Amino acid sequence: MLFGIMSFVANAQVNGFEEAYKAFRQQAIQDYENFRDKVNKEYADFMRQAWERYQALPEIPKPKDEPPVPPTPYPKDDKEEPIKDTPQPYEEIIPVVEPEPQPKPVAPIREQPQPEETYFNFSFFQTSCKVRLDESHRFVLKDCQMNTLADAWERLAGSEYNNVIRDCLELRIRHRLCDWAYLLMLQELSDAYFGQNTNESTLLCAYLYCQSGYQMRLGLGNNRLYLLVASKHQIYESGYWEIDGMYYYPFNCQEQSLDICGASFPNEQPLSLLVNESPLFTERLADSRTLQSERYPNVKAKISSDENLVSFFATYPTSMLDDNFCTRWSFYANTPMSERMKNQLYPSLQNAVKGRSQHEAVNILLNFVQTAFVYEYDDKVWGGDRAFFAEESIYYPYCDCEDRSILFSRLVRDLLGLKVLLVYYPGHLATAVHFTESVSGDYISLDNQKYVVCDPTYIGAPVGATMPDMDNGSAKVILLE
Repeated sequence: MLFGIMSFVANAQVNGFEEAYKAFRQQAIQDYENFRDKVNKEYADFMRQAWERYQALPEIPKPKDEPPVPPTPYPKDDKEEPIKDTPQPYEEIIPVVEPEPQPKPVAPIREQPQPEETYFNFSFFQTSCKVRLDESHRFVLKDCQMNTLADAWERLAGSEYNNVIRDCLELRIRHRLCDWAYLLMLQELSDAYFGQNTNESTLLCAYLYCQSGYQMRLGLGNNRLYLLVASKHQIYESGYWEIDGMYYYPFNCQEQSLDICGASFPNEQPLSLLVNESPLFTERLADSRTLQSERYPNVKAKISSDENLVSFFATYPTSMLDDNFCTRWSFYANTPMSERMKNQLYPSLQNAVKGRSQHEAVNILLNFVQTAFVYEYDDKVWGGDRAFFAEESIYYPYCDCEDRSILFSRLVRDLLGLKVLLVYYPGHLATAVHFTESVSGDYISLDNQKYVVCDPTYIGAPVGATMPDMDNGSAKVILLE
């Protein structure tokens, strides 16, 4: 009898807890929705007020480097000479650029049940995508008056667009889109739905971007609406607006003067240009090419690159952080290669270094990068400086010193698990590797650790050899992940 009463009381307590939890959860959901509604209502109200006139600041030109140092063959007479331990001075250390978590919506966005779901299909780098968007979501901006824009924003902020935002965020996860790729995807979706370069497309893109947690501002000029994207990165060759100490960069805007809405959202986060994962697009394979080391002919791989991924990399805007142009190379060097490329390239390299000492293994990888690729100056190929992601060096027929160093740093970290630095000399980029075994050569000392110079453009040079005439006193050490 006592056991039955206790069970009854326990069940009543459990049921009470469950009901209390359900009520708490429903209240939390309602509080989130109320907060998000309040924030969007305040934003729309701010849009109805006077926008402030701002003048564009001149674009930041790409830094003019010293004349590039041409590739240099390692002297044959030096090949038999032992390499001595020689410390190398340097001028500056560029710290690791730490990635941050991607932005989140200001409040969780609740799924909106619909009796029948209709999808809008669009293509992004030839990858099929779809979101829950139909004809009922269309709107027309009769003009660019503030009240017109505010009314449209209030409509967008209604629950009927919730599923669109959720679908976009789900695409960001599924396709491993970095901030830059996500912004391009939202633009592609909006242009496909409303038409390219329309005010309606710009407003939809801005809304989806903003509701995803990103920092942006809206600008008006000559009856056109523009999306201005906040970023801590200083993007080269693009005019920009500075508002409250933050740089805002426009999409497809040549205006020098804009009326800008200064309204902000809680916890809005600027765009990052770091690429922490290789995006997943539908594969479009290029013609294959064979890469082979001269000194180690068995180090050979037949490669077919994904042209959709390469096309995405071609859109990447060159930038720097903290007014230091050396930071740009770490963005490229810290970007991982795709699994597909690793599966093609790495088996041959892994077989070549298997069972070797670290010194031997790095020499094998170094000679591969020195001799399997054709050197050419960026000015001749591209008309100006253009750094490559590791995957691009494998795709394009030519690469230069910075591209080789970026690729080599990726191979050593992935295949051998060793730490690597980039070393910038005026007009040249090389690398240095931290060995956990004893290795002699020119080296950089950092935090009581020895990083031995490895130069992928000093053709045929072994580990520890610095290219002649490098100004070590002006060298800058760039830390990598």
